[in-house]
Amino acid sequence: MGRSRTISITVEKKTGDAFDAILKIPPKMMPDAKINDSGWWSFTGPHGKSMLKFNENKSLGILDHQYVDEESKWDVPMRIVSNGNVSEVVITLNKPNEISDVQFDQRMGELDDMFNSMKNIIESES
Repeated sequence: MGRSRTISITVEKKTGDAFDAILKIPPKMMPDAKINDSGWWSFTGPHGKSMLKFNENKSLGILDHQYVDEESKWDVPMRIVSNGNVSEVVITLNKPNEISDVQFDQRMGELDDMFNSMKNIIESES
């Protein structure tokens, strides 16, 4: 059976603003992030050379993305859900086959700090 973790983050932004802020986040979190003509961000991540590509649909709040690093490839479902003047960012992380349970647990621990940074950046966007 596969392993997964779903994370929900409340951000003090309306849904459309949160959506737009997330699309602009890569260079704010990874200073060397560059985007190419096909929409892939490349940068140095915690596990070496990494790439990220969003497959978004703003009207549906979909910000699914692919994340690839030197150890693994992740297909990440991500949704922005309206809750009045705030939004819920819901992310599900399914363990890729190429990493062990121990590596998955380690990655989940690393992501806690990243999600806190992401929340702060989204909320600080004007």
